[in-house]
Parts: sequence; C-alpha cells; structure tokens
Amino acid sequence: MRRITRHVVVFCLAAALVILPMVSCYAGTSDMKAAGNENSPTTGAMAVDLVLARPLGIASTALGCVGFIASLPFSLLGGNTKVVWDTVVVKPAAFTFKRGLGEFD
Repeated sequence: MRRITRHVVVFCLAAALVILPMVSCYAGTSDMKAAGNENSPTTGAMAVDLVLARPLGIASTALGCVGFIASLPFSLLGGNTKVVWDTVVVKPAAFTFKRGLGEFD
C-alpha cells in the first residue's frame, strides 16, 4: 500500500510541475476578471494557485530548508550564507505566503 501511495504522490507532483506553467499562463489571459478591479486575478488563476502553486510552494520551502542545512558548511566557508538563505528559503516562502491568491506576478 505504501508503494502505491508513493507512486501516486510522485505522479501528482510531476503532473503539477508540467501543468502549472501552462495553466497559470492561460489563466492570466482570460477576459473574465473578478468584479470591480481590472488588475484582480481571475477565478482560474486563484484555483490554480490554491490547488497547485501553494502546496508546491510549501514543499519547495521545506525542501529549501533541508537544502540550506545541507549546504550550510559550504556556504559558511564561502561566505555567502545570506545569499543561499535568501535564495532557497526566503524566496519560496515569500512566493507561498506573502502574495495574494492568484497573483503570480
């Protein structure tokens, strides 16, 4: 049972990585904007963000933390710890938690 679950999770993540760029680009071109504001995201963009982008953002933030810890000895020796932290942890966290729903810009 664990093997099947692992295969399903890997397939879903791979499909999300392939589908996300195509759907998010399409969702941004829709003429149906939310009520009132021309710059507000579309319903499709919000749905894609909620279902695919946010979970992938959380996963990339977690993997970034693990990668940062793994690379910490090397970044300390190289003197670029702040740059590595910003790149692999802060940017994915900001993408996931600081922007509005459906705003990919």
